[in-house]
Amino acid sequence: MSTRKRSPETAAVRGASELEKKNAPVTAPIYQTSTFEVSDNEEQIRVTTTDRYYTRWGNPTITLAEETVAALEGTEASRVFASGMGAITTTILALLKAGDHIVAQRDIYGGVTKFLSEWLPKLGIETTFVDTNDYEQFARAIRPNTKMLHLESPTNPTLRVVDFKKAAALAKERGLISMVDSTFGTPINQRPAEYGIDLVMHSGTKYLSGHADLTCGVVSGRRELMDRIDESRKTLGNCMDPHAAWLLIRGLKTLAVRVARHNENALRVAEFLEQHASVRRVYYPFLKSHPEHTIAREQMSGGSGMVTFEIEGAGEDACRVSEAMRLFTLATSLGGVESLVSIPVLTSHAMISAEQRREMGVTEQMVRLSVGIESVEDLISDLEHALEVVRARVTVAVGESRSKK
Repeated sequence: MSTRKRSPETAAVRGASELEKKNAPVTAPIYQTSTFEVSDNEEQIRVTTTDRYYTRWGNPTITLAEETVAALEGTEASRVFASGMGAITTTILALLKAGDHIVAQRDIYGGVTKFLSEWLPKLGIETTFVDTNDYEQFARAIRPNTKMLHLESPTNPTLRVVDFKKAAALAKERGLISMVDSTFGTPINQRPAEYGIDLVMHSGTKYLSGHADLTCGVVSGRRELMDRIDESRKTLGNCMDPHAAWLLIRGLKTLAVRVARHNENALRVAEFLEQHASVRRVYYPFLKSHPEHTIAREQMSGGSGMVTFEIEGAGEDACRVSEAMRLFTLATSLGGVESLVSIPVLTSHAMISAEQRREMGVTEQMVRLSVGIESVEDLISDLEHALEVVRARVTVAVGESRSKK
C-alpha cells in the first residue's frame, strides 16, 4: 500500500493501525485489566517499559488512543489523562519547577486561570497574564526564568484566535516551551504543531469524544517532552481508564464528520444572532466582525461549533434566554452531538474573581452555545423563541418606564 501521509479524516477513523488485511477484530478490544501476567521475573523487568505491565503505567487500549490522537495532530506522540485539567496540570508540573515562570494569555478557561494564579504560586511557580493578541506584551513579560508560553485558541468563551506562527516564533526565539489548549479548535479545524507549537492539549471530554459520555484529556508533541510528561503521569496517577480510552477511540472515528456539521451549523447560528435586535454582540471566528477573522481563516479550516453572544439587557436576561431554550440543553461542558447552552459567569468562569472575568471581557450578559449536529433550522427556531422572551420583557419594561413619566 502507498506510504502517502494519511489525512486527518483517515487518521481519525483508522488511527495508527496498519491498513493491510489481517485476521483481527475490526473494532479494537478493550484491555479492561489493571495488571498483566508474566512468565518469570526476568520478563517482569522487561515489560516495565511497555504497555503490558500495569495500567497506571500503560495499557494497549490507552496506547491506541494515544497513537490515534498523535496521528491526527501530526505529532510524534500523545499522552491521555483522566481529565483535561489533569492533562494541563500534569504537563506543567512535569516540565516546570520552583523558581520558574510562565507567560500566559489572559483569555483562558477559568479552571486553568485558577491553577496558574492560585495553585502554582504555592509551589514557587509564578505566572504573568498578558493580552491574548498583544505579542509585544508577551515578549516584554518574558523573564530570564520564564520556561513556558501557555496559550488557548479559540478561547473560552470569547473565541479569540491566537496567531500560532507569531507565538511559536517568539517561544523558539526565547527558548520557551509553547503549549496551546486547542479544545475548541479540534485537530480537524487546526493543527498547531504544524506552525511550530510544541504541545497541543485537548479536553478530550469535548469534541474528541463527542458524545458527553466520558471525561479525559490529551497532550501531544515531541516524544522527548511526552516521555517527561509520562513519568509525572505515572507518579501522580492521573492515568486514563481503558474503557474510557476505548470510548475515546470510538468517538474519534466520527470526529471529522461531526466537526464539519458543527462548523456549518455554528456559522449559520452566528449569522442569525448577529442580525437579531436583542443581541448586542456575537463572538465567532468566521464572522467578518470578529477581530481575528483574517488569521482564523488562514489557520483554521472551520470556525468550530462554539458561538458566544451577549444579550441586550442584564445578566438576568441572559439567564432567562438560556432557560427558555427547549432544544439547547442547559448544561455545562461542550463539544457533543447535542446542543448545549450555559452562562460562563456561572459555569466555566465561576471559579475565578469578578475582576479576572472583567479583564477577560466575560460579562453577565454573555451566553455560550455549543452548537450540535441537529437540524440548524430547528436550532435557529429555538433561539428565536428564547430571544422573544427577552424582547417581550424589555418591551414591557420600557412601556412601564414611560407610563411612570
